[in-house]
Amino acid sequence: MTQSGPPDPPGSPDPAAQGVPIAQPGAAGRRFRRGVDPWLVWFHAAERLTGGHGVPVPAWLRKTPGERRWPVTVTVIAAIVLQVLLPPHLTQPLPRWLLPALEGALLVGLGIANPVRIERRGKAVRAASIALILLITIANAASAVLLIRAILSTKGVSHAGPLLATGASVWATNVIAFALWYWEFDRGGPVHRALATFQHPDLMFPQMAAPELAAPDWEPRFVDYLYLSFTNATAFSPTDVMPLARWAKLTMAVQSAVSLAIGALVIARAVNIL
Repeated sequence: MTQSGPPDPPGSPDPAAQGVPIAQPGAAGRRFRRGVDPWLVWFHAAERLTGGHGVPVPAWLRKTPGERRWPVTVTVIAAIVLQVLLPPHLTQPLPRWLLPALEGALLVGLGIANPVRIERRGKAVRAASIALILLITIANAASAVLLIRAILSTKGVSHAGPLLATGASVWATNVIAFALWYWEFDRGGPVHRALATFQHPDLMFPQMAAPELAAPDWEPRFVDYLYLSFTNATAFSPTDVMPLARWAKLTMAVQSAVSLAIGALVIARAVNIL
């Protein structure tokens, strides 16, 4: 004799209409209907278990307004200023103003495309955003190589103060560059995250693993990726944000290696000078 559970409360959503898996006659187990997102199935099942109360879908899993442009703009301007302030021997053989000027031009174009919120993302805008991050990364990588070579050859490195300031500038720009990479590629970028195009994250933030501890409107913003980059550059390993995608793991490994090389050599040389 088969026993049935208590009836659903009045007004409860129809499981079939909500995309919840239902038993199929003559089939072993339960099947999902074609095209049903398993993330949404999970949330609908949770809502049914709680009577439809207290389990809102987190903001990072649903469509939301695009994030504001100004935090990214201010951070990129800071990276450009840090590059301009570098000593001339760390920007050779190119003129010291060339790459910062190109970065500034791309930043202005991206600001025109998305002046307030980042919601437009065509192929040209996407290419310009990647080109901007690539220029910042290449310029800073060249400066890091020149700085390490100067330290190893002991040429032009005779005072601890300027050396520490230069090393800190290169290190900080490295943090900004990798923060931009994480922000640009996690779940397809800021526009795709706002549209909830990809449900499976490349980087798992604590609020995603424990949504009951976060506000209902929480979703990762640029400052979260900046914090991720900073902690990875100081701890040389993941802290609270776990990389799930292979590209994220490799990117974090490269950043840790670069940060370790810059920090160890600069501090060791400065201590030797002192």
